[in-house]
Amino acid sequence: MKKLFLLVWLLLPALLSAQKIDYKKLDAYFEQARKDWNTPGMTVGIVKDGKLVFAKGYGEKELGKGVKPDENTLFAIASNSKAFTSAAIALLVQEGKLGWNDKVKDHLPYFELYDPIVTHMTTIRDILSHRVGLGTFSGDVMWYLSELSAEEMIKRAKHIEKAFEFRAGYGYSNVMYITAGEIITKVTGKSWGEFVNERFLQPLGMHRSIYLLADLEKKGNYATPHGLQAGVNSPIPWANWERVAATGGLISSVKDLSQWLIFNMNNGIWGNDTILSKSSRNLMWTPHNNFAVDHTNPVKTSDFSGYGLGWQLSDYKGHFRVSHTGGYDGMISAIQLFPNEKLGIIVLTNGLRAPIGALTNYIADAFLTGKNNKDWSKDMLSSRERWEKSDTRIADRKAARVLNTQPALSKDQMAGTYNSLLYGKIEVKQEGELLKVIYEHTPNYNCSLRHWHYDTWEIVWDVPQAWFEHGTIKFNYDNNMKVLGLEYDVPNDDIFFEEIKAVKR
Repeated sequence: MKKLFLLVWLLLPALLSAQKIDYKKLDAYFEQARKDWNTPGMTVGIVKDGKLVFAKGYGEKELGKGVKPDENTLFAIASNSKAFTSAAIALLVQEGKLGWNDKVKDHLPYFELYDPIVTHMTTIRDILSHRVGLGTFSGDVMWYLSELSAEEMIKRAKHIEKAFEFRAGYGYSNVMYITAGEIITKVTGKSWGEFVNERFLQPLGMHRSIYLLADLEKKGNYATPHGLQAGVNSPIPWANWERVAATGGLISSVKDLSQWLIFNMNNGIWGNDTILSKSSRNLMWTPHNNFAVDHTNPVKTSDFSGYGLGWQLSDYKGHFRVSHTGGYDGMISAIQLFPNEKLGIIVLTNGLRAPIGALTNYIADAFLTGKNNKDWSKDMLSSRERWEKSDTRIADRKAARVLNTQPALSKDQMAGTYNSLLYGKIEVKQEGELLKVIYEHTPNYNCSLRHWHYDTWEIVWDVPQAWFEHGTIKFNYDNNMKVLGLEYDVPNDDIFFEEIKAVKR
C-alpha cells in the first residue's frame, strides 16, 4: 500500500501538468501568431502518449479562397523527409544489404567529391550527418528545380568546392541526401518514394502522404504554396521535387505525420511489429556532428546540440529533443519529438514567414513545464524583423547602381554558349532588342536581361521565384574585349548562383 501511495505521489506532478493544458489558450495563441507573422495558413498537431490530442488548421489553404486547412490537408514537408531517408537506410542495414560504414563509392562507383581521398573515405554515415566538408546548401543551384536525373546530380558533386576539412565541421548538404536516396534505389531497385511508401507510409497508415506531384489532385485537400515579395503573400505553383525526394520530397498532413511521430517515439515499433531495431534507433539519435552551445549564456535552453542521422538532436530545458525543419517553395514546416515524455509537435505552413520555432517552443513549455511565461512568438518575430531590417544586401546594390552608363560590349558579343562544370550549359541569346538567358536543365531559371550599369545586367526572371528576387549578371572580358564568362550576384540565403562560374565556349 505504501509503495502504491509513493508511486501515485511521484506521478502526481506529471498528472496534474497533463490536466492543466489549456487547449483554448493554445488555440488562440496559434491564430494570433499566424496573423502576427503574416502566414497565409497552417495546421498544428500535438501528439501525447501515443495519440493525436490536438489538430487544427488556421488561416487559408490559399489566400482569397476562404477555406481553412485541417488535419488532413497536405503540405510539403521538405527536409523533414530526411528522417525517412535515414530510416530507410536503417532497414537495409538491418536486412544486411548495407552497412552504416559502407563506402558510398562501393555502391555508386561514379560518386566523386572535391578530393579523391575524401571520395574514397566517405561513408553512408558521413553523407547522412552533413560532415563531408561541403558548405551548407552548396550545390543546390545545380539541383533546385532541375530536370537532371539524380545520378547526373551526384556526378556533378565533384565540382562543389570544399568548405572545411572532411569530418571537421557541419555543412547541411541536400546533395548528399540525394546521394543517399540513389543508394536506396541501387540496392532495392525501387525509387526512394516507392521504397518509403512500401515500408513506412502504408504500414503506418499514412495513406494520404505522397511523393509524386501528379498524385496531389487525386488526394485533394491540399494547401497552396505562397511566395513573399515586399511583405505580400501570393500563391505560387507547386514545385516538382520528385527527383530529389530523398532530401525533401514528401507531401503529408498533420494526421499522417502523427503516426510517424508515434512510431518514432515508440522506438520503431508499430503495433506488434518491430520495424526499426534498437541499434537503428540508437544510432540515428546519436549525435554524429556536434554544434557549439554558449554555456556562458544564463538563459540558454539547451546544454547540447548536434545532428544525428536525419534528425537534429538537443535538449530543451533538460528534456531530450529530436527535431527537424523543412523549407520548400512557399512552405515551411517543423517537427519536434520529446521521446521521454511521449510528446510530439507538428507545424505545417504554406508561407515563407512562419512562426514554426515559436509555436513548437510554446507548446513544449505548456506540456513540459506547465507554464507559458515566455511569448516566443513576440520574441522571435522581433528577432526576425531586426534581421529583415539589417539585411540590406539588395538595397545596397540598388544604391550602388551607376545610372546613365553604357556597356562596352555589344549584345552580339555577349550572346553565345557558356558552360559551368557544376551546372552545365547556359545560352545567352539575342531576341530582337532583348537578351535572353536559357538554362539547359532548369527552365524556371530562364530570364531576360535589362541593362543595370556598365557591363552588368539585371536579371528579370520569366517566372516568380520563391527563394531569391533581385540579381545581376556581369559579363567578364579580357584586354582584347573577348568575353570570358558570366559572374552572378543574386543575394539570398538558399540558392548560390555565384557557384555557377560559367565560361564562354
